[in-house]
Amino acid sequence: MPTPHAPAPPRPPEHRVTPAGTALVLALCSALLSTLVATRWPPLLALDDDIARTTHRWAIDAPGLTHTMRVLSDWVWDPLTMRLLAAAVAVWLGWRHSAWWTAAWLVITCAVSVSVQQSLKAALDRPRPVWPDPVVSAHYAAFPSGHAMTATVVCGLLLWLLHERGAGRALWRTALTLALISVIGVGLTRVWLGVHWASDVVGGWLLGALVVALAVWVYERWHDGPAHPR
Repeated sequence: MPTPHAPAPPRPPEHRVTPAGTALVLALCSALLSTLVATRWPPLLALDDDIARTTHRWAIDAPGLTHTMRVLSDWVWDPLTMRLLAAAVAVWLGWRHSAWWTAAWLVITCAVSVSVQQSLKAALDRPRPVWPDPVVSAHYAAFPSGHAMTATVVCGLLLWLLHERGAGRALWRTALTLALISVIGVGLTRVWLGVHWASDVVGGWLLGALVVALAVWVYERWHDGPAHPR
C-alpha cells in the first residue's frame, strides 16, 4: 500500500514592514543626522567638505554638464514643479474619481512637508557652501535640502497611490524607475551645483521618506479604519 505523505510543516507567519515601524527607523536616522549637523560633528563636516570640493572642481571643468544639471534642478525637479504635479494628481483624484479624502490627504501631506522643511532650516540655520567662483547661487539655510525632500515626498506619495490603486506591472515599473531617477538625480544636482552639502541631501531624503511613512500610516488608520486592516 502507498505510504501516506507526511503533512507539510506549517509555514511561518509573514512579517510585513508596517508604516509605523518604517517611520520609527526613519525618525531615529533623521534625528541622528540632524544632531550631527547641529553639533557640527567634525568627521561629518570633513566628509561634506571633501565631497563638495571634488564636485565643485568637476562642475567648473564640465560647463556643459553643469548647465544640464542646472536645468534639471531648476525646472524638471524643482520643488514648485513637484508640488504642481502633486496638485494636479489631487485634482484628478477628486474630479475624476470623487476621491476627495485622498486628494486632501495628498495636498495636506505636501503642505506639512514644506512646514517641516522650513522649520528645520530655520532651527539649524546651516550655512551653504561658499565658493570664490560659484556656478550657481542659492539662499536660505542648507539643511535639509528642499529639493531632495520635496522630490522624495511627492514621488513617494504618488508611488504609494499607484500601488494602492492596483497599477499594472508595466506602469508600476515605469513609475518606480522615474521616481528613483528623480529623487536620486535631484540630490546629485544640488551637490554638483555646489549649493548643498552631501549630508543636506541625505537629510532631505530621510525626512522626506519619514513624511511619506507617517502619511501612509495616517491614511491606513483613518481612511480604512480598524475594521479594514491591510
